[in-house]
Amino acid sequence: MIERCSRLARILQVEIPVLVIVLFALAPYAWMVITSFKPNEEIAQWPVAYWPSEGTLKHYRDLLARTTFAGNLLNSFIVAVGAVAVGLLVSVPAAYAFSRFRFPGRRWLMVQFLVVNMFPIVLIIIPLFVLMRSLGLLDTFIGVIAGHSTFAIPFSVWMMTSYMNAIPTELDEAAIMDGASRLQTIRLVILPLVMPGIVTTGIYIFVTSWNEYLFAMMLSGQNVRTVTVALQLFIGEFTVQWGLLTAGGTLVAIPVTILFLLVQRRLVSGLTAGAVKS
Repeated sequence: MIERCSRLARILQVEIPVLVIVLFALAPYAWMVITSFKPNEEIAQWPVAYWPSEGTLKHYRDLLARTTFAGNLLNSFIVAVGAVAVGLLVSVPAAYAFSRFRFPGRRWLMVQFLVVNMFPIVLIIIPLFVLMRSLGLLDTFIGVIAGHSTFAIPFSVWMMTSYMNAIPTELDEAAIMDGASRLQTIRLVILPLVMPGIVTTGIYIFVTSWNEYLFAMMLSGQNVRTVTVALQLFIGEFTVQWGLLTAGGTLVAIPVTILFLLVQRRLVSGLTAGAVKS
């Protein structure tokens, strides 16, 4: 009897509220996917058609054949991968330095990495736009990748420092005692152990860059237009192309979803490892 009451209490207090929250979070995405398969006449009809009477791929065909959305997807992928490469190349060595060396201003710099994320991105977009224009990097992959890296690197350094701190310094000392150089110690000892953290940080940078809108809008143009900017073009002053918009949103969500499903185990282990020691 006590066991049944305990099980019932768990269902009412934990499982049902969690289920409600999950359904609430997934409902907009489910509605977006369903709408993308509806004919135009059913999208805005009243009463609302919760399920298409006859599914259609017309919106996807029009999106990929009559617009530049396929190229925009490729642009976003190039920018996101570039931001991951730049972010990891900077944050991993920086995190190792913050974790293993004690130097004046170390704690102050670490605090600044968090303080930077407290300010609205719009504060730096104008100076960054002027800088990119003076360097001739507007509407280029280098310019957009550099822009995305500016807000991804600070938090990435903080994340990677937590992962580095979870690795005992005795491992570094043992490797150096065996004749390994500092770079060999990082490559052969530290990087394999911190790989879950690198994967977690890389996913954070990729998703952040993939979903970013403001920097992409200001720093890109016809040549390097990303999907977030391309989706906005389907929203006009007097009308919204809901079919193309929901089809594009579905295609944008697919890569991130697949990426998470492929690395979810390593992602969880990386988040756990980073929470062990700071």
